[in-house]
Amino acid sequence: MGALRSYRLRLQRKRWRIRAFRKRRELHCIADRTRQIGPGDVLVFSTLRNEKIRLEYFLKYYRRLGVNHFVMVDNDSDDGGREYLADQPDVSLWHSTASYKRARFGIDWLNWLQWQHGHGHWCLNVDPDEFFVYPFCDTRPIRALTDWLDASSIKSFSAMLLDMYPKGRLDGFPYVEGQDPFEIASWFDSGNYTISKNHQFGNLWIQGGPRARAFFPDNPDRAPALNKIPLVKWHRQYAYVSSTHMLLPRGLNAVYDEWGGEKASGVLLHAKFLDTFSVKAEEELERRQHYARSHEYKAYARRLQKDPDLWCNWSEKYINWRQLEILGLMSKGNWA
Repeated sequence: MGALRSYRLRLQRKRWRIRAFRKRRELHCIADRTRQIGPGDVLVFSTLRNEKIRLEYFLKYYRRLGVNHFVMVDNDSDDGGREYLADQPDVSLWHSTASYKRARFGIDWLNWLQWQHGHGHWCLNVDPDEFFVYPFCDTRPIRALTDWLDASSIKSFSAMLLDMYPKGRLDGFPYVEGQDPFEIASWFDSGNYTISKNHQFGNLWIQGGPRARAFFPDNPDRAPALNKIPLVKWHRQYAYVSSTHMLLPRGLNAVYDEWGGEKASGVLLHAKFLDTFSVKAEEELERRQHYARSHEYKAYARRLQKDPDLWCNWSEKYINWRQLEILGLMSKGNWA
């Protein structure tokens, strides 16, 4: 059975790579600066639509961490974001008017671009509202992390998605372009998470947090997955399967320790819940380009009409990565 499963997974990986090759035709280059990428550079890959208000801080945050180059796909924005990114000296930008849903929610596009430009590099796959936090990120650049991973023969690094929100109504704190979103969305759920194992791919499946308790209280199994493997030492033979939740080969999903001890891991601070969210949710609900007929955005719309406040008595205010480690949401493992 093990040999049969391995064979099927190899076929599936081949299928995703072929699919990404075909989907390359949907991408049109706006600004190709990939010749600037040097050996050992750390790269960010991202897809976006109408995220102009977030981009200034997004780029600033990852530049400060030590990211060298951004490879991005704009899915037909009309808010000026594409023009803004095209002018950035460390951004290579592609544009697509094709269906985000039919590109497997952008993963086909990113698989192709990583095949082209990510081979041999540490690649960080994040959305414009996701901010990578790792052990010692306040004192060590991301290259220190990737050098340690290389020295430890580790090829993938996990980060749990941690939904952040303000204390009070989402529409009560106007977000200004270029602002640190965590000046507003500075609270999170310190508990309220469930973990199970996906036996086919070998990854953990994490759910819970404010989206489970506020938007899916009667059906928490339908809440969004929070497990991510965003940082990978990319190889042309690799392929993401479902967002950044899991990838192939299967061994890349073994980012936790089942036999005692802890593997190092991080967190993606998720700045989705700002005052801009209601408009974004309405747009995405109308476009119907998200998973399972946009059932997630339908749940958002229902709840936001009643009460746009995610804060509760068990909410905790974010301080730093050490706080998250104490709470068991991330770990420095044996990286000292």
